[in-house]
Amino acid sequence: MPAIRHSSKRKAPPAGYSDIEDTLLTYSNQMKDAVAAPAPTGPRHQATWNITAIVHKRSRYIWDLYREEKISKELYDWCVKNGQCDAMLVAKWKKNGYENLCCLKCIHAKETNFNSTCICRVPKADLKEDQEIQCVSCGCRGCASNDLGSGGKGDGDGDAYAGGQEDDDA
Repeated sequence: MPAIRHSSKRKAPPAGYSDIEDTLLTYSNQMKDAVAAPAPTGPRHQATWNITAIVHKRSRYIWDLYREEKISKELYDWCVKNGQCDAMLVAKWKKNGYENLCCLKCIHAKETNFNSTCICRVPKADLKEDQEIQCVSCGCRGCASNDLGSGGKGDGDGDAYAGGQEDDDA
């Protein structure tokens, strides 16, 4: 049985955490609201889209701050260790071709009917004209790395998720 972690023995956050604490608290509150919200009417697979979008935004926020050297490596490592961001998703963002990946489900070929990646990973240039796409796993509208300049990540602002889930104040 794993040891129980007590909050009194948890390591204090490193310097600089107070600068990002408000934003992380906002994401935490959004996550609590999303989990407590009733399931949306409509297809069942849409029930977790909002939660996936919040995890993506929170992880992207921390990763962008670290990449732009606005937070220290020590603070970044502390955030990863304490579950403030999705470490596996950030690890994929570090690899060439996955810089804009929306979620890990979209690259797991074994979770699809045809053993291939998700439709949101297909470059927009390879799709038929006016073909509307939306990922069944997370609601992404396109996260192929070469789509960034041509409307990739949904609307080109770094957010792959469809309407109703965007939050500009975070």
